[in-house]
Amino acid sequence: MNKVCIDEVSLANKRVLIRVDFNVPLEQGRVTDDTRIRETLSTIRYARHQKARVILCSHLGRPKGKPSPELSLRPVAVRLSALLGEPVGMAEDCVGETVHEAVAKLSAGEVLLLENLRFHPEEEQNGAEFSRALAGLCDVYVNDAFGAAHRAHASTAGITRFVPVAAAGFLLRREVEHLGKLLTAPEHPFVAVLGGAKVSDKIGVLQNLIGKVDTFLLGGAMAYTFLKAVGCSVGSSLVEEDKLAVARETMKAARAAKVAFLPASDHVVAERIQPNPPTRVVDGPEIPEGWMALDIGPKTREAFAVVIRGARTILWNGPMGVFEVPPFHEGTWAIAAAIASSGATSIIGGGDTAAAVTRAGVADKMTHISTGGGASLEFLEGKELPGIAALTDKK
Repeated sequence: MNKVCIDEVSLANKRVLIRVDFNVPLEQGRVTDDTRIRETLSTIRYARHQKARVILCSHLGRPKGKPSPELSLRPVAVRLSALLGEPVGMAEDCVGETVHEAVAKLSAGEVLLLENLRFHPEEEQNGAEFSRALAGLCDVYVNDAFGAAHRAHASTAGITRFVPVAAAGFLLRREVEHLGKLLTAPEHPFVAVLGGAKVSDKIGVLQNLIGKVDTFLLGGAMAYTFLKAVGCSVGSSLVEEDKLAVARETMKAARAAKVAFLPASDHVVAERIQPNPPTRVVDGPEIPEGWMALDIGPKTREAFAVVIRGARTILWNGPMGVFEVPPFHEGTWAIAAAIASSGATSIIGGGDTAAAVTRAGVADKMTHISTGGGASLEFLEGKELPGIAALTDKK
């Protein structure tokens, strides 16, 4: 990563504004999953140890540019205080005179969390004056919010035009190093396990990885667009009709590059999505009318596991079925277990895939779990992420 990192910048007694991704789930005013908070603790602790006056900023949810009490970051401040074992101050806003006053009162090593950035429409609009106002709070800017790095917002891109130095945090650096290695120097055999609902979400990744991976394993609803594209009957399974042509082109490109392309070969089907409905296993590609495929079948689980056991590098992005609804979690759990026991370098995409490995109880067996769903997809598509491109280059 050819960008300046936080450990290459003098922080002592400086105001250090760290853009974090504290977009975490809340329930009744409490944080229900603190993964994203814990992942950035190394950066926050380092800044405190270096005697910086630490200011944290983040968005939470979609308040549509105006204050929304249920989307306040106050519960996050409470959870962060517990994790750090030190009190974390909470600002009333993220810009303005009261915020400047709160920052001025910080002593070396103290932490202040600003209120939700998206309470201001200028954040998502990347407004210049809002960017300048955020920059006015700090001497050093650090981006540790990989999950927001694909957005050209004021706090991820605009602010960098008005600060002396814009550095990467440790989480951002870890994400770029792990994901970047998949594109530049993966150890072979390299297996990409792709699932989820939509081909349109993953097609850029598929196309960019052709020639880099040895095998694609396809599950989830996206597999049925590919199966229909080669003439299979898929019943009422989810299909993106407007992506059939691009699916055929992608499979053709994979064949030309001698990349194995293996969609699900048997399927757990039901007439509708609901907990514990009547199900059956369809052996083969032909799914009867009125039935929809909601999980990969037992033969596919075993076939995929065989390929996974032979891999040295694995990328997994997208569940194998509707894992939130039993019994359609079993295929996803089987793949999670296979990857966990493979011994390979395993990189897990954010979003649903990260949630799946956590719920399967094998998160601690994975090499790296990305904190950014959309950001990781765009990175793996080969796109330049605005929040990374805007950081200060190493000399």
